[in-house]
Amino acid sequence: MDRDLQVLAQHLWDARCKGRTINPSEYRLPTSKEEAYAVQCEIVALSGSQHCGYKIGSTSKEAQAILGTSEPGAGSLLRSFLYESPTQVCVVSDHCPAVEAEFAFRLGKNLLPRAAPYALEEISLAIECVAGSIEVVGSRFAGGLRGQGRFLTTADGSANIALVVGRWHSWQDQDLRQHAVTMTIDGVSQGTGTGERVLGNPLYALSWLAGSLSDTERGLKAGEIVATGTCTGLDVVAPGVTAIADFGNFGCVEIEFTAPTI
Repeated sequence: MDRDLQVLAQHLWDARCKGRTINPSEYRLPTSKEEAYAVQCEIVALSGSQHCGYKIGSTSKEAQAILGTSEPGAGSLLRSFLYESPTQVCVVSDHCPAVEAEFAFRLGKNLLPRAAPYALEEISLAIECVAGSIEVVGSRFAGGLRGQGRFLTTADGSANIALVVGRWHSWQDQDLRQHAVTMTIDGVSQGTGTGERVLGNPLYALSWLAGSLSDTERGLKAGEIVATGTCTGLDVVAPGVTAIADFGNFGCVEIEFTAPTI
């Protein structure tokens, strides 16, 4: 990775830590998927935090339209930004934070790199458990998520601020396509949807990730967590509000949002 992209990675990481944004016009930006993921990997190294899985983004037509992309993308989940519900999460308005209710999987088996695509049955057999989750998303680029495109979003950790996971449930090859999810903020109903909103099935999103990581010779490992993309759209949040995602028989995931302490 060239020096200019290393500078971009450093400044994106600083912006994430300090609640700031950077102006994309002032930097040499990634011009390919490979460069975008290289910036993301540099940020993971700078963080000093443990990689513990992945978040998949832009898995719905709505999310793709907001970002200005036509394909999913992935971001590394960092242990320091992974929480258990109920919890508090600090956000800053400059990052334009929003919440997405998502199904999360924890793997019980490896999905190692290989040339042949994984069959959906193999993907299902690799899952140990499933949980409801809320991903908090936002942008460290000035102007928010809209129109940033896939490369900038990928470079910026795929827009992850935090992931909050609810109670884990044993996976038994369940069909999540018609599983309803609702989001409320301060008691007011916001986004709603089903698992079908995620590429038609959250398992398809996990399958896409396994294939994408096979292409980069990384693979998925047992114990890793994968958040599969929003079922409810993006709902804006701010310090002082509480978001609750209701996953029916999977239970609720709750976040109280706070402001940074001075």
